[in-house]
Amino acid sequence: MAGDPHEQSHAQASTSASSTLGHVTTLIRHFIDLRDGTHGGSVSRQDKETYFAHAVELLDIVARRALDEINTYLLLDTGRVVATGLRRGADGSLSASWELAWPEQQAAGVAPVTLRAYYGVGFHHPHLRGETVGDWPLNVFTIHDAADQLPIMRAIATSDLHNLVFKADYRIIPAVTRPSIL
Repeated sequence: MAGDPHEQSHAQASTSASSTLGHVTTLIRHFIDLRDGTHGGSVSRQDKETYFAHAVELLDIVARRALDEINTYLLLDTGRVVATGLRRGADGSLSASWELAWPEQQAAGVAPVTLRAYYGVGFHHPHLRGETVGDWPLNVFTIHDAADQLPIMRAIATSDLHNLVFKADYRIIPAVTRPSIL
């Protein structure tokens, strides 16, 4: 409803949410974008793709940090993080992923812990997800927005790892199989 005093603009949500937790701010932006039919204030696919490409650049250090934490504390530095960079799929979608693979996971035949940013062709806006963890709205426009995603990326990565253990078993986690280190 145009002119409704209860409706916030994208700028108002960013300003009023600046003292709010990052994941809450992300959800507020997401809901406003859905309401307004925009992403970051843009309507065109081309503009939204430009935002997405920038978001991938901003998220790189955050994704690596989340996966490095798991590698250090749970995989005892036996893993390796590999990033794809921004890619366009055959269907026109855009994606980027960061994967953490380690010997026990590979021997068990399960997927690596994965953080994936993607913008599907028919999607209104991009999302974050893991290999086994569902979608989270991706609304990253500044380095601060990217840093705010760290807890979410930690949650996705740790949930992914949890689900991978159920696909294999606990023995894919070096910190569990080497009790002298605990």
